[in-house]
Amino acid sequence: MAAIVNDGVVLNSELDAQVEAVSGRLRQQKLELPPQNVLRQQVLERLVLQEIQMQRANRAGVKVSDETVNAALQDVAKRNGMTLSQLPDALAKQGEDYASYRDELRKEITLSLLRQRDVLQHISVTPREIDQFLEKQTKTPSERNEYNVSHILIAVAQDASPAQLEQAAKRAADVYQRAKGGEDFAKLAVAYSNSQTALEGGALGWRKGGELPTFLTDVIAGLKPGEVSEPLRTPTGYHIIRLNEVRGASEKAVENQVHVRHILMKTTELADDATVRLKLTALRERTLKGEDFAGLAQTTSQDPGSAAEGGDLGWAGPGTFAPEFKQAIAGLKDNEISEPFHTQFGWHIAQVLGHRRFDNTDELKRRQAMEAIRAGKADEETELWLRRMRDEAFVEFKS
Repeated sequence: MAAIVNDGVVLNSELDAQVEAVSGRLRQQKLELPPQNVLRQQVLERLVLQEIQMQRANRAGVKVSDETVNAALQDVAKRNGMTLSQLPDALAKQGEDYASYRDELRKEITLSLLRQRDVLQHISVTPREIDQFLEKQTKTPSERNEYNVSHILIAVAQDASPAQLEQAAKRAADVYQRAKGGEDFAKLAVAYSNSQTALEGGALGWRKGGELPTFLTDVIAGLKPGEVSEPLRTPTGYHIIRLNEVRGASEKAVENQVHVRHILMKTTELADDATVRLKLTALRERTLKGEDFAGLAQTTSQDPGSAAEGGDLGWAGPGTFAPEFKQAIAGLKDNEISEPFHTQFGWHIAQVLGHRRFDNTDELKRRQAMEAIRAGKADEETELWLRRMRDEAFVEFKS
């Protein structure tokens, strides 16, 4: 075994498979690989953190059904322009085993639900915060820009001793000097970062100014593209930031909107995922044969906010819906009805009634502000949540 994690283990076979997979991804991204022993330790640390989260999910009763995994696999196949039956061969050509891919997808969904339960559902955004955010954007135009950012975290435990604090500070200073001196930032991130993005070269991707964690905003404001920040101390550790690119954001908010209605059904002790999905499939068949969608929604939908309106959700922009909902309706034409799909709220079928381009500047700005504030809070709270679980866990690495 590679590590003991509380009452569980990380096997060497798991570690070997993940090292191979991560190495392949890094090569595809044309990122230089760190020494094998360094990469192996980073991958092992990620597997340890994943095991800690899976143990917590099991204790909390967070489970992902086969139906949910199958639906996610169908979505993956659809996004790649193939059927579900073609997916195993496509994965094999990339050197991936279908069964392993399915297991990893189940873990991803489980951890996403756990994060939603433990972190995201507790994050709130007040109207006052939105007003302050928009006022700050008006006073500071750079807040409206979008930034391509990379990040290295040198983690510090909450109960770290003075010697451990000094060691972390020295490591952060060393990594900063090497990055400032021209060493590849992505390679340094893979080798030294304790962040969840370490094995992606520390890439955070494109973020609006307001979407970044609060502590990063002022740091980035003082950087030019290509520059690296000095280590910044926060409760989770030392952060080193590289600003890769900057681009301006449009002042006018004309968005693509969709008019959609849906039927929602939830699982119960008497109706599992498979049963609910079959019910929705039957309802979909009835609508395709001519029955009124709105009438069926009024009598069968379990969404208290829309059932009485025939399932009508009105006109909405892309940021309104849960990611799975957005994905399910993305390719639908007017009057088309989706196959059953799953979100955190339950199982749905949805019908698109129309599409339009809409100048929604003021409302969209407020919605985007809310999403940006939530995203920034989510990043900070998730990192703290992960570090807290890691600090509290018993972990023993095996040679």
